Amino acid sequence: MTNKIYFLLVVFLCFICNIISCAHEFGETVIPGPDEYTSEYEASEKIILKAVARVFKEKNIGSNITIDWSNLRVDSDYIVSDGWRTKANARVRRLNWKKCEVSLAITTETKTETGWEIRRLLYKEQYEKIFNEIELRIYEEMSVVE
Repeated sequence: MTNKIYFLLVVFLCFICNIISCAHEFGETVIPGPDEYTSEYEASEKIILKAVARVFKEKNIGSNITIDWSNLRVDSDYIVSDGWRTKANARVRRLNWKKCEVSLAITTETKTETGWEIRRLLYKEQYEKIFNEIELRIYEEMSVVE
């Protein structure tokens, strides 16, 4: 029994050491440009644009969110907080009579001595959560009677 306890203690300590050694790397990945991910939805461009703008406002992803109806885009200005700034933009593209594709790019930058540098804070899993939120807002927009 004591061998199992010692083994579990060693495994736990190795795990904690690995976590601590990686903690300083949070937000340290410098990238040349913002990552962009896409998702498909079965809705009109107008409904998708409204839903994306609503998610940007609710999640506080940038400030001054604007919808460009002619170019099918939603853009935000930078929002600055504690040496970081974030903005987002999304493009909608009709794929066929039923589906549209949304391309989402969230730009996160940190202030350095040489200026602002783009850093990767969001990975695919976080983008998927945002896409799920957009999908929920699409259904809410579709249920609104005008």
